[in-house]
Amino acid sequence: MPQTVDLTGQTAVVTGCSSGLGRRFAVTLAEHGASVVAVARRADRLGELADEIAAAGGACLPLAADLTDDEQLGGLLDAAEERFGTATILVNNAGIPDAQHATKMPVDLVDRVLGTNLRAPWLLSCDFARRLIAAGAGGRVVNVSSMGAYEYRGGGAALYSVTKAAVVRMTEVLAVEWAKFHINVNAIAPGAFASEMMDGMVRRIGGDPSRFFPRARMGDPRQLDSSLLYLVSPHSEFVTGTVVKVDDGQGAR
Repeated sequence: MPQTVDLTGQTAVVTGCSSGLGRRFAVTLAEHGASVVAVARRADRLGELADEIAAAGGACLPLAADLTDDEQLGGLLDAAEERFGTATILVNNAGIPDAQHATKMPVDLVDRVLGTNLRAPWLLSCDFARRLIAAGAGGRVVNVSSMGAYEYRGGGAALYSVTKAAVVRMTEVLAVEWAKFHINVNAIAPGAFASEMMDGMVRRIGGDPSRFFPRARMGDPRQLDSSLLYLVSPHSEFVTGTVVKVDDGQGAR
């Protein structure tokens, strides 16, 4: 994406920033001028990310939070607003896998997966939109779904697939509801990308799944930069309720 995408003056809240795609999203938005509020559970990793962004001349507020805790979740946008002003970009990236067959999942794991992958982005998106509507300002929501929303082969992670399919529908319905307020809601559905979550899957299945892909390669998080920047920039002003599939043709359609 050309450097003409200028996000100066905008505040972006990104969840799940301690590693993988979320970390890359935070760096990319900061590189293009946004003040970034980086949210994740692991405070030490957030500190490292904030230092990296600051060293490159950017601004980053690290916020350690458990998104399944309503009190912590409810304070995120307050903290963002206090430091940088009203958030105008929200990237709902945080998510956890279940790595279980449906009949073997304990209830507490079901609750954690639903709470992190679906409930938290719903509540955070609504809080984000509520503030923009009150301020009379537009904004951008980018939800991170997965190609797992469209394909499941029965090997485990059924609930993960369900939550990511729900994120797709959430994207569509909120886009319709908030269009009149100039709040665009879109999603990215990545395929298999190099990440901490993917490393865990590789260990579980005992081999690199990329050997079965048509181009026999795993995605690099940097290959999502252009999709993210397009969806948060004025270039996508007429695009809302859309899911961009970014998977290198790894799976069936």
